[in-house]
This record gives sequence, C-alpha cells and structure tokens, in this order.
Amino acid sequence: MAAIHRERVLRAATSSFLARGYGSSVDDIARRARVAKQTVYQHFASKDELFKAVAEELAKRVLVELEGDDVRGGLLRFGLEYRKRALGAQGIATFRTLVPEVPRFRALARDMYANTAGEMVRRLAAFLEEKLGTPDPEFSAEMLLSMLTGHDRLKRLFAVPPGAEREAARTARIVDLFLKAHQS
Repeated sequence: MAAIHRERVLRAATSSFLARGYGSSVDDIARRARVAKQTVYQHFASKDELFKAVAEELAKRVLVELEGDDVRGGLLRFGLEYRKRALGAQGIATFRTLVPEVPRFRALARDMYANTAGEMVRRLAAFLEEKLGTPDPEFSAEMLLSMLTGHDRLKRLFAVPPGAEREAARTARIVDLFLKAHQS
C-alpha cells in the first residue's frame, strides 16, 4: 500500500507542479492524491524533496535512443522523437516548471543536466563520431540538439503556434542541413 500511495503522491505532485510550478502547496498535492498531508511527508521529507523527485522523473522523459546503421534515417527518427518530447505540451510545461527553480536547486539542476541533456549529447556525439567520423562530435551533437529545438521552443514558450510546415518535413530539413554541414 505504501508504494501505491507514493506513486499517487508523485502523480499528483507532477500534475500540480506542471500546472502551478513550485508554488504548489503540499495541501493541494495531498488533496489531488487523495491522501493525508502526513502521508506525503511519510514518503518525502519536505516539499523540496518531493519537487526533486518529480523534476528527476520529468527530465528523464526527454531522453531518446539513437538506433540504426543508416545515419540519416537514425537522425530523422531521433529528431522526430526528440522534438515530440521536448516541444510537446508536457515538454514545454516541464521546461517552464524546472528552469525557474534552477537557482533554488543548483545541485539538482547540474545532476539533471548531466543525466538528461548531457547524456543526450554524449549518446549523440558517440553516434556522430562512429557514423560520420565527426572531428568535434560533442560540439556537433550540441549543434544538432539546438537546431532541433532552439527557436521552435522559444515560439512555444511564448505561445506562438507552430508554422504550417509539418513536423516530419521540418525535422528532415534540419537533419539534412546538419548532414550537409558535416560532409567531407
């Protein structure tokens, strides 16, 4: 039963933090989870600890695997999935929730970067080095990730609707431009 309550608290906290940010109250989270406030504190010593647990879970959701021997095909699949996760409603809500709290949770923020965006850079860099022989694979990986989300994320943060271009076509243009820049 304790595991079920913990999971309910985490789900409720995730929903509350995504809707209201760190300003969410423990009372609201307990109400959403349909548990007593003391149950929340049995599983998480403080609101900070609960926020950290939620933040770590949310951040992991953006990780995408790279697969395949076909470089362009692998990058297209990766790009489409990464954009879906990073630029979708939950990805934008997660970004909006976590970034303002970086000053409060500096160590958590560094760990989250290392385990999410930093890990994506490492995986992508290894793929690019192996498949393309890229001389500076880490820089190239960072560049591709920026191309895939950069200005499109900014538009979504400011509630500017995506353009008419279909997601697959936009992702293909980004990948093709990236590969063109890496031709020998």
